[in-house]
Amino acid sequence: MPKKVLVICGATASGKTRLAVDCALKLNTEIISADSQLIYKGLNVGTAKPTEEETCGVKHHMIDIVEPTETFSVSDYSERALPILESLLSEGKTPIICGGTGFYINSLLFDFGYGNTAADENVRKKYAEYLNNNGKEALFEKLREVDPESSAVLHPNDTKRVIRALEIFEVSGKKKSEQNDELIPKYDFIAVSINYPREELYARINRRVDEMFDKGLVEEVQSLLVRGINGSCQCMQAIGYKEVVFGLENGSLRSTMSDIIKQNTRHYAKRQITFFKKMPNLVWLNPNEATADKVAEILNEIN
Repeated sequence: MPKKVLVICGATASGKTRLAVDCALKLNTEIISADSQLIYKGLNVGTAKPTEEETCGVKHHMIDIVEPTETFSVSDYSERALPILESLLSEGKTPIICGGTGFYINSLLFDFGYGNTAADENVRKKYAEYLNNNGKEALFEKLREVDPESSAVLHPNDTKRVIRALEIFEVSGKKKSEQNDELIPKYDFIAVSINYPREELYARINRRVDEMFDKGLVEEVQSLLVRGINGSCQCMQAIGYKEVVFGLENGSLRSTMSDIIKQNTRHYAKRQITFFKKMPNLVWLNPNEATADKVAEILNEIN
């Protein structure tokens, strides 16, 4: 039997977690989270981390696996999540990948070619040292200068692939993006996304942000800061956290912090939708048809 994977993706606040849990219960399977903030321990309110009640007893992987002081790349994610996905497939289950971090999802679904350019350890070592001395943003800027096309599909946190792209350019004189680095699926998969009208999605985002403040977002950020987890940490650069850190440092009103978070989250949701529109095998569901029964019907169609 071909290997099959279910992906539930899309914009923040679109109801992905609820649909994924319903599908997991129906299919008797488990969920692999693909969210770059849910990986962090202690970041609960600002990430809208699902509660024990919301998970309904369904096992969720890749949540609470990293200390908030740590950095975590796309490569780190795939190295830890892929064995889980393969294990579920070996048990005859349909893994459910659920989240809004597109780079995480792509790292599981597709084989990314590295071109035919041979490795050059000296070049690789040079860029590794540059990364250590100057940081990932400076390294990423180097890639943007020589290969803007590759920089558009890679993430600054994915330093292994950024270094490889720079290595390819330096060794071969050709951009990695010129080497037909296509998305090659590793599995039969179907992706579904809940397609809320834009204004309705924005209203859901606004309500979620209000709920975060009611549940203690500011207090959560304050407790992290007391622990020495400041704005320079990767986890605190996420929407919801960076705005509160800035607000606390500058004496902003909670209403001001909330308004900025809502605006930034709406912009992020727009970028997510644009990203996922390019995903193969994506089925957009209207909110009233986004049910486990409907998703199971779609899965059966590709059997």
